[in-house]
Amino acid sequence: MDKRDLAFDKVNYILLAIGMAIVIIGFLLMSGSGSTETAYDPDIFSARRIKVAPVVCLVGFVSMIYAVVRRPKDKEEEK
Repeated sequence: MDKRDLAFDKVNYILLAIGMAIVIIGFLLMSGSGSTETAYDPDIFSARRIKVAPVVCLVGFVSMIYAVVRRPKDKEEEK
């Protein structure tokens, strides 16, 4: 199989992995203990969960979209 037939190159896969790691970090930032019926936890409205984590996830998703859309450079075009 010729390398030209592949849609992605090594850089695309690396960018996809980095984007996925950023999304996972964003979801981990959103996680935490929640409120129950008997105890109220004000930490559910913290800036980390409401503002920072969604922005981190958005950056991760945008970087994954870029990794999919990015076109690998051909060796012939570089010469």
